[in-house]
Amino acid sequence: MMLSTPNSDAPLVDTDWLAGQLEAPGLRVFDCTVHLRPATPGPYVVESGRSDYEQAHIPGAAFLDLGQDLSDTASDLRFTLPSPTALAAAFGQAGIGDDHTIVLYSSTTPMWATRVWWMLRGAGHTRALVLDGGLARWRAEGRAIASGASALPRHLPAAFGATPRPGVWASQQAVLAAIGQGDVCTVNALSAALHNGSSDVNYGRKGHISGSVNLPYSRLVHDDGRFRSPEELRAAFDAVGATPSRRVICYCGGGIAATMDALALVLTGHPDVAVYDGSMSEWVRDPALPMSLGAPG
Repeated sequence: MMLSTPNSDAPLVDTDWLAGQLEAPGLRVFDCTVHLRPATPGPYVVESGRSDYEQAHIPGAAFLDLGQDLSDTASDLRFTLPSPTALAAAFGQAGIGDDHTIVLYSSTTPMWATRVWWMLRGAGHTRALVLDGGLARWRAEGRAIASGASALPRHLPAAFGATPRPGVWASQQAVLAAIGQGDVCTVNALSAALHNGSSDVNYGRKGHISGSVNLPYSRLVHDDGRFRSPEELRAAFDAVGATPSRRVICYCGGGIAATMDALALVLTGHPDVAVYDGSMSEWVRDPALPMSLGAPG
């Protein structure tokens, strides 16, 4: 069976397309689920979604352990991006080759799939896609589900030799330099309460990076987890100043939810989008770095 291409260049595919491609030899499907469990001290502890995957997954899907295999575990910041060499090796070990079409999904929020998609994008892989609606929509439509140890596929290692794409990640220095610059819009993907400082939860300091605007990731999707239309998304980003004429830097608590905003911007055709990997978890550690309360900005 030959692998067909999706109907557009957008980074999303629907369940109908995936169902028709599951037997294609050039396809690799991965469950990327992670759980953030409330904890004291908080705000959370990280739990792999592997057990969920073992209980139920799309037939033929393998599992990517974002917190272990695709993060720099030597860093004291969760989910830190590995070096380009280490990341390429991890993708290759997972069976992701340059010529494979990759479909990513989560059994919970799309942010885990969009995080891995953004990492592949940054690493130079041009054939990565996110399943719109994830496992929840797949199951709601009554499609086949695999489970049990005998149904857990692992791919043979592959050659991952893509060239990293510049400008996909923004450093702390770049975020600081963007404050007050009219040609850059920094967008906080966290909730309004976290942004304005009214939430009881925070990452060490209340509020947001000074000068940043707020478009919570939850506003980008419908109740069933599917992304809103490009037209709806474009209007939402325009309303906070993240217009196509400005470079946009997305951030959140640890560089995960920010990738939902980043994917949404790509859906709209925005030409210049970056993610601040360290996000609030890194920013709050330096008391000299400016933060603000209230909204907007």
